[in-house]
Amino acid sequence: MIRVSTKFDRPDPSVVKQLSAFSSATIHEAQGRLGALDSAIKPVDHTMSLCGPAFTVQCAPRDNLMLQTAIAYARPGDVVVVSAGAYEEAGSFGDVLANACRSKGLAGLVTDTGVRDTEDLRALGFPVFSRSVSIKGTVKETVGPMCEPITIGGVVVCPGDIVRADADGVVVVRREDAAEAATASQERVDAEAGFIAAYRAGRTVIEMCGLAPVLAAKGLVIEE
Repeated sequence: MIRVSTKFDRPDPSVVKQLSAFSSATIHEAQGRLGALDSAIKPVDHTMSLCGPAFTVQCAPRDNLMLQTAIAYARPGDVVVVSAGAYEEAGSFGDVLANACRSKGLAGLVTDTGVRDTEDLRALGFPVFSRSVSIKGTVKETVGPMCEPITIGGVVVCPGDIVRADADGVVVVRREDAAEAATASQERVDAEAGFIAAYRAGRTVIEMCGLAPVLAAKGLVIEE
């Protein structure tokens, strides 16, 4: 007998909402360039975006038994995060399961394996981020961990961590670091707004970024 618990601490919804206002790239940079999943994991449509607590699940390659189980037990607002061995030649998720997720109010799916029925997924608008697209079917044979730490896209994701994903990629924020990451992200956005205003006013990149001494120290001479 294998016992699996679905109990874990979720982040404060207000912090999730705060982080949802920032791009994945902004959060990644703001938290010290941490938490970015492999760049191969991308949305099936560039307009897709999600932010929510991770409901983690481990699947065997080309097997979606535990993925379907996770969908059944995840709560509204959760992001189902699936580690399946980065196996690209399997369509483990499609329009039928996406409708099951949408009907439960889930925030989206992130997986390191393949998905299919992408035209239907785009039409439905349910956010799906995957490593690949494949029409090859899966089996339902292997049980495994759920709501435990998993590794996906080179990052360890714990249940309750916040997942933010958009057109550029996927970033994970530790639940305990979420409030700090939100503050740091806002500071970065404010700083970048200042840079943009300065550039529009005629300031140069070398001036604003203090590159002159860096270039000089490296021996670069620019002749105009």
